[in-house]
Amino acid sequence: MKNMNRPSHLPRWVAVATALIFCSNAVSSLHAQRPGGRRGAPTVDEPFVGIVTSQGPQKGLFKIESTGVSTEPVRIAAEAFLAGLTDQQRERTVFPVDDTEWRKWDNRHSPKRQGVGFDEMTEVQRTLAFEMLQQSLSAKGLKKTKDIMKLNGTLGELAKRPQEYNEWLYWITVMGTPSKTEPWGWQLDGHHVVINYFVLGDQVVMSPVFMGSEPVEAKQGKFAGTIVMQDEHDKGLNLIQKLTDDQRSEAIIMNRKDGNNNLTEAYKDNVKLDYAGLIGSKLDDSQKQALLQLIEEYVGNMREGHAKVRMTEVEKHLDETYFAWIGGTTDESVYYYRVHSPVILIEFDHQRRVAPFRTSEPTRDHIHTVVRTPNGNDYGKDVLRQHYESHSH
Repeated sequence: MKNMNRPSHLPRWVAVATALIFCSNAVSSLHAQRPGGRRGAPTVDEPFVGIVTSQGPQKGLFKIESTGVSTEPVRIAAEAFLAGLTDQQRERTVFPVDDTEWRKWDNRHSPKRQGVGFDEMTEVQRTLAFEMLQQSLSAKGLKKTKDIMKLNGTLGELAKRPQEYNEWLYWITVMGTPSKTEPWGWQLDGHHVVINYFVLGDQVVMSPVFMGSEPVEAKQGKFAGTIVMQDEHDKGLNLIQKLTDDQRSEAIIMNRKDGNNNLTEAYKDNVKLDYAGLIGSKLDDSQKQALLQLIEEYVGNMREGHAKVRMTEVEKHLDETYFAWIGGTTDESVYYYRVHSPVILIEFDHQRRVAPFRTSEPTRDHIHTVVRTPNGNDYGKDVLRQHYESHSH
């Protein structure tokens, strides 16, 4: 593949926020989007650092504290789900809470998955699995998850490869033992939807979360009428269109979009990523509201109480939250955007089509989104570290 965007004198991982770096990373990550294997992508054996800027991790952002929002329903549903598995299924579904299994998720369809698959579950087991998701997610988040699974079925119909893409090719693992006081969590892993859900007491960290789809709408077949990712699409566009010309010139890193631009998908736990685009302190009140509504669209996939806790954390850092854009800004454009603060990272990307046919240009029919907790708290790892430290004395 010809890399037309990155000049030869620029190293691949220079952490400067320029259009060229965006391009180079987009092109370098391109190979990772193709089905058929991991191509040496896994970096799970590297010590976990998290998404950090070139200044290194920002300390003291996360602490163990009571949120006042109960996680009991999640624990009870997880215990019921595990009790509903056979001994053999349970054995391959449960991992230690600090296992590298957390980091082995992959939004692509091809890697071998761990845990128990919906494709092998009985109806009763599926009901218990969805109950665990329902207690963890908002109604909107649960519907979005199920709709992405359905659209994977639509992709199987379009590609005529149901053994490769279908609504039940999703797996659940549980890390640790569901508990009121000890850390534990669960992971949903599969094509175009990955959710990592960490629990300690009544605290929840839900990241990394990957959501996307190809196609984003079922126009025919078993799931006709199913459509996803439109609010993420529209609220990002609404924000860029609300900016003044001067603000827009800061936010837009590149006005053409040639390829895939997401930087923090599977196996990208330790990416160095500097802030880029327009800083939140330069937004007026109505623009700040639009930014908060955009972030809430992603955070709001969690149950309402925990989403509110998370949004309070986000709001504390709103003035140091950056909004960056690649691509056009019309209602027909394809684009990438990024929201990046010390405590949250969101990426949205219109991608090239992969199946049932490939396109060389990005399209609105294939969307990838990622939500991360920078500075070491993806998978709740910073909170888990503090928990271990406080219990080691």
